[in-house]
Formats: sequence, C-alpha cells, structure tokens
Amino acid sequence: MEQKAAAPVTASGAGAAGSSAGAAFRKPAEKAAPKKPSKKVKGGVINVAVMTLAAGLIATMALPAYAFNPQGADTAQFKSSAVDSMKKAQSQSVEVPQTVAAAAVARDAATATSEQELSAAKAAKAAELARQQAAVSFASYASYSGPSVTDFLANPPYPSFSLPQVFSVAQQYIGTPYVFGGSTPAGFDCSGYVMYVYAQFGISLPHSVSGQAAMGKRISIADAQPGDLVIMPGHDGFYAGNGNIMDAPDTGRSISIRPIWTSDYYIVRLGI
Repeated sequence: MEQKAAAPVTASGAGAAGSSAGAAFRKPAEKAAPKKPSKKVKGGVINVAVMTLAAGLIATMALPAYAFNPQGADTAQFKSSAVDSMKKAQSQSVEVPQTVAAAAVARDAATATSEQELSAAKAAKAAELARQQAAVSFASYASYSGPSVTDFLANPPYPSFSLPQVFSVAQQYIGTPYVFGGSTPAGFDCSGYVMYVYAQFGISLPHSVSGQAAMGKRISIADAQPGDLVIMPGHDGFYAGNGNIMDAPDTGRSISIRPIWTSDYYIVRLGI
C-alpha cells in the first residue's frame, strides 16, 4: 500500500500547540498579599489623635478662667459669689508650727531681757562713777582751807553791790564740781553757790532755795539781768542772759552756763 506522506507541521501550529500545553501545565496564580496602609494614612490618624488630645487639654486649661469669670471673658466685673468660690477653691493657707512661734517669742523675750540688763548695768556703772566723784569732791571739800561765807560777811571784798559785778564773780567758779551741801570753791550745791557769791558783797543769805527767794524782790522775766536769781522748785542759780542759767546742777556735774529747760521758774533780784 502506498503510504501518504505526513503533512508538515508548521511553526504556527507548533506554537499554538505549545501554548496550549503550556497553559495546561502553568501554576495557578498566587493570591495577592494585602496592601499595607500608606504612611500618609498613618500620619493622618496620628494628627487627628494629637489634635483631639490638644483640644481636650485646651478645654481643661480654659476651665479655671471660665470659673473665675463665669459671665464671659468680656465682663470686667466679678460678682462677689464667684470671687468667694474662687477663694474657697484655690486659696492657700500657711500653718506655722507652735514650736516655731514659741521659739520666736522666746528669742524676743531674751533680747528684751538682755537690753534691760544692759541698761541696768549702764545705770549702775554711772551711779558708781558719780558716787566715786562725789567721794573725791567731798574729800577735797573737807580739806578746803580758803575763805568761807562767814569770812566774807565779816570783810566783804566787794562792798559796792552791782549785778554785773555779781555775775562776773560768779563766773569765776565755772567748772567747780557739785557737792551736796557744799558752800566753798571745793564744791557747791545750787544754793551754796549763790550764798557764797553774794557773801562777797556783804549780803547774807540762807543755805536754801526758798530762803534765798524770800530775801529778794520778784521781778518780771523780761526785766531779768545777769546776776539776778533764777528760782525753780528746789533749785536756783544766776540768770546768765538770753534765757540761760549759770548753776551748780547735780552730782557728777560741774557749774556751767546752760539754757533754762523749764517754764516753771521766776526771777528774784537782791540788793534793792
């Protein structure tokens, strides 16, 4: 038998067959993996969360301001009830322990006591110094051997009386120490000083303020001249002009000229 030649296989046919076979043996396609959310989406979510949190904080911070002014931010006046509520809610208090207060009081008391003690010690020192000075003055007074009041009255060195001369003689004894009961240049008290000076003009005076005031004539202060007597309660001296007195003041001090320190005085003139 005559065999027919097989038909040639064309390239296109082979290619189609290959394609069919390849399609038959191809692996099934894998499922696509789920897409990850983009960074933009993440950022948007975070921004929303931050904005929400910030809004909450702002609202919380704004709450005290609203509580302070419940009628609105445009109101300048505040009712007393709102202010009272604020004070009750936000007021601060400080408690001082009793031990601290007690310590402060104790410290103040100690300071006061110390100052009192210092003042007392100072006064005691001054008194002791005055006592020592008085003792020295009295010792000097006791040893005085010059002329006395009695000597002057018996033979006055200034027989002619004049106020300017009286004042001049009295000035000679400035600096003489005060001695209680003294009536010589070794030491004078106030009336002993006056008595000693006037004795040199032959005028006898008692050794007392009231007795000397009674020996003269009271005149107006406007008419007073140096040498007249300034009479005070329990004290006297020579008028020194211009509202001053020359006197023997008190223990620890000496005869000097100083302003008259009181209005409770009057002027007496002797020799008229």
